Amino acid sequence: MTGRYEDKMLNNAKNVLRIEAEAILALIDKIDGSFENAVNIVLACKGRVVVTGMGKSGLIGKKIAATLASTGTPALFLHPAEGIHGDLGMVTKGDVIIAISNSGETEEIVKLLPVFKRLAIPVIAMTGGMNSSLAKASDATIDVGVKEEACPMGLVPTASTTATLAMGDAIAITLLDKRGFKEEDFACFHPGGSLGKRLLLRVEDLMHTGELVPVVKESAGMREALFEITSKKMGMTTVVDDGGRLVGVITDGDLRRYLEKSVDLFDKTAGELASRKPKMISKDALAAEAVAVMEKHTITSLVSVDGEGRPAGITHLHDLLKAGVV
Repeated sequence: MTGRYEDKMLNNAKNVLRIEAEAILALIDKIDGSFENAVNIVLACKGRVVVTGMGKSGLIGKKIAATLASTGTPALFLHPAEGIHGDLGMVTKGDVIIAISNSGETEEIVKLLPVFKRLAIPVIAMTGGMNSSLAKASDATIDVGVKEEACPMGLVPTASTTATLAMGDAIAITLLDKRGFKEEDFACFHPGGSLGKRLLLRVEDLMHTGELVPVVKESAGMREALFEITSKKMGMTTVVDDGGRLVGVITDGDLRRYLEKSVDLFDKTAGELASRKPKMISKDALAAEAVAVMEKHTITSLVSVDGEGRPAGITHLHDLLKAGVV
């Protein structure tokens, strides 16, 4: 008995996914001139896309508005019930409406249509009711109708909301491509995400500057150099000439290699032990570029210099890790 019940449960779940997958696949043949018209209306929009829908359609509408906004199309969600009680004030001339209603007869949305017409605001309908009041009053109608819901009673919006969500993604990504939206643009709208950090943070945002930069003259003794390495906690120090221009660096690794050769460090000057031609990076470079240089050369810090060749900052791997760039 238990086995038959479990088989039925799994088959029900598989059937839901099958019905919803078929609903999405059926949309492919519905991408036609109406879809193209809808996209062109949005592209010509001087204001924002206002997405509206009731109930489950409203929840899908919120996601569509969020996807549009994050991909270069300014958008917001208007609850139609709140709209007929004052929130219509957020809609202005120059906007475009995307109205979602599976039947096309949702009362709260139908009541808003005369207002949109009076304001000369274009309406794009996403509906399964191609002969509905919403479809007839719209400037472009996208068919998101489904053959059946995944609910066995045909009552709970399931396949229809899934299809609408997928069509919303199709609109957003088509607009993204038409606008030439790139990774850098996406990062601007997602500065807190890992992509935003990789594409927005620059070396100058993270590098240590001023008194925090370890510096010794090439004529300095190694006691002074060791103190600078230890006190500034960078695992290295820059070495400069009398004019303050960078001539090299001394790292913890350099010190270990010299000790392995039995070199008496304290008989040497910083200039004698400095590694010449150190790896450097422009302060204007992306922090992600600094990571790439460090990985390529197996180092943990990079020097940035000013226009005169003087050390201007140090970028350390730990700072890149803390900032989430790595």
